Amino acid sequence: MDSRPLTPVLRVLRLCLHALLAGLLTLAAIRALSDGTPHAYAVVAAAAVMAAVYAAGVLSPAVHRSPRAAALWLSALGAAWLALLALSPDGLWAAFPLYFLLLHLLPVRWGLPAVAVTAAAAIGSFLLHGRTITPGTFIGPLLGAAVAVATVLGYRALYRESESRRELIEELVSTRAELAEAEHQAGVLAERERLAREIHDTLAQGLSSIQLLLRAAERTLPEGAPAAAHVRRARRAAQDNLAEARRFVRALTPPDLEHGSLAGALQRLCATAPGPAVQFGISGMPVELPTPYEVALLRTAQSALANTVRHAAAGRAEITLSFMDTSVSLDVVDDGRGFDPTTAAPVPHGDGGFGLPAMRSRARSLGGTLSVESAPGQGTAVALTLPLPAQVSA
Repeated sequence: MDSRPLTPVLRVLRLCLHALLAGLLTLAAIRALSDGTPHAYAVVAAAAVMAAVYAAGVLSPAVHRSPRAAALWLSALGAAWLALLALSPDGLWAAFPLYFLLLHLLPVRWGLPAVAVTAAAAIGSFLLHGRTITPGTFIGPLLGAAVAVATVLGYRALYRESESRRELIEELVSTRAELAEAEHQAGVLAERERLAREIHDTLAQGLSSIQLLLRAAERTLPEGAPAAAHVRRARRAAQDNLAEARRFVRALTPPDLEHGSLAGALQRLCATAPGPAVQFGISGMPVELPTPYEVALLRTAQSALANTVRHAAAGRAEITLSFMDTSVSLDVVDDGRGFDPTTAAPVPHGDGGFGLPAMRSRARSLGGTLSVESAPGQGTAVALTLPLPAQVSA
């Protein structure tokens, strides 16, 4: 049973179907009375009963919600129609609207046989009443059945295509909205990283240098010099502003680093990565890194692991974070299909970078290096090495 809501076009067609059936039943009753057939009043009564059964089904919500109620209604309507056929051959013309009802309310596997039985009953009633047999006796009911079947099945095919297009359009709209949101978030994260890097590399470093110079100037001033108090106040102001700048940098930290260490973020990245099994390890004694360093290491790990998942077809991968005396390095190794680094084209990433060029750019911005070792069929190893700032390595 088709329980889909009616479109405006279908509502008009439904009204036309009601009018058609009512007109055909009225025509059968009028012809029986005008021709003076022996069972004229019985024909009128049968037509009235069929009209009443039809109206009851049309007005009953259960018929449109329950397949069982629809089947019972169609059975009662069919019985009333057979009674009309037995009394008057003019009742066969009501078969045409019945075809549409059967195809609309019954599944196709039951609707088609029901239409065939209805057409056979219409032809049989014409023969039963001893009317002159002509080609139209068979062609009329069969042609009407064919038209009804073609119309209903054609509409269903068009409706399915329309629904498929509607769902596709909704999916495209939803995907475009998600893509726009992802691009917006990527832009926000990229801008946060840029601001954090700029504050760290310019403002914070400048304030740190000012503080060191003022400390050196304070040491060279004689005890009790009038300028010593001003130098101390200037050094404290520089120290306070340096702390504030570092708070700004921490506030601009990517969400993956907001609530934990770099090692924890890398551990979560390995645990949630799709595709191959990814292991994480730490080498050396971990030290606290400046935020731009943590961001560069994390983003490089994300980009390298994304390449592994999308292109390497690897069975396993490993991420290692190594702390050394004067540098920190990140190694991402997989056993995938590998590639030729000299001919690899830039691959756009969702994080706003372009694969290996983006990783190299991050490395250069912090004075580090990025190396890629790979060959077809021999896996890939990506290594990022960053020199530790003097205050960290000390």
